[in-house]
Amino acid sequence: MLVNHEPHMIARSADWKNALANAVRDPAELLALLDLPDNLLAGATEAAKAFPLRVPRGFVARMARGNPADPLLRQVLPLGEEMLPVAGFGPDPVGDLAAQAGAGLLHKYHGRVLMTATGACAVHCRYCFRRHFPYGEQRPGRDDWQGVVDYLQAHPEVDELILSGGDPLMLDDQQLHALSQRLRELPQLKRLRLHSRLPIVLPERIDSGLLAWLAGLPWPVVMVVHCNHPQELDETVAAALAQLHRLGLTLLNQSVLLAGVNDDAETLIRLSHRLFDCKVLPYYLHQLDRVKGAAHFELAESQLALLTETLRARLPGYLLPRLVRELPGDVGKRPYSG
Repeated sequence: MLVNHEPHMIARSADWKNALANAVRDPAELLALLDLPDNLLAGATEAAKAFPLRVPRGFVARMARGNPADPLLRQVLPLGEEMLPVAGFGPDPVGDLAAQAGAGLLHKYHGRVLMTATGACAVHCRYCFRRHFPYGEQRPGRDDWQGVVDYLQAHPEVDELILSGGDPLMLDDQQLHALSQRLRELPQLKRLRLHSRLPIVLPERIDSGLLAWLAGLPWPVVMVVHCNHPQELDETVAAALAQLHRLGLTLLNQSVLLAGVNDDAETLIRLSHRLFDCKVLPYYLHQLDRVKGAAHFELAESQLALLTETLRARLPGYLLPRLVRELPGDVGKRPYSG
């Protein structure tokens, strides 16, 4: 049962920005903080040149010291393996570039459009399918968001906007307010969806200003958070998610199946139950997007079949995430068929 967190526990705006500014960026510092051996440093330093390390200290605090196989550490520690070319792994694994509908807009599926609101994230997950995405060329225009409004006005069949990135909650409250004010010009919108990892890795972001912005939106809001392992869901995260739940947001989770992180049924079962304790329903369990640099996270087909069978046998339907893969050109996520 969750603790009843009082309003004074809500973080202030400065808290999340300070926590973000103080994130760990140096592989040597991360290894030192966790009492890990220096033999990991050379590979981590080299891989971080291609895709920099970034991880909030609060997330580091949930890792086990002295354990190089810690499931949270494995998600963020650069490894020399990332530099090895692997056939079938490339820079655009889900066809984002072909789906561009304008600066910062991806239109893949009927009735909904995704906006890469920013290229920034609070954490750099090593398996990120957009780690090679050209964000610098795909800025949606934060001055007035006119291109977003124009595109949606030209497509009245689109009734849902997905704010993604990067991470849309890296925008500050003023920027989010400016965006939502422009979106109010679109009577066709029925839902706003936010895809964010910040409630998990930087729960300080769920502060009074963000909550006020969310409470004032005229649309139902679906927030899809990203959590891969129950160890990520400490009490600070639970408190942040509880605040979002009290506003009436629909809270869903998407995970990625990752070798050495959550590739066993017991971990995934515990994750589903812990998410429910935190007022979040499991939604998607993604097969790894085959992005260049992440091949060491991929599971064998035989493991997928066994995991799927075990989860179906052990979890009630409302706690069973849908195992899916996203493939370029598909009309939706492709369910795993075994």
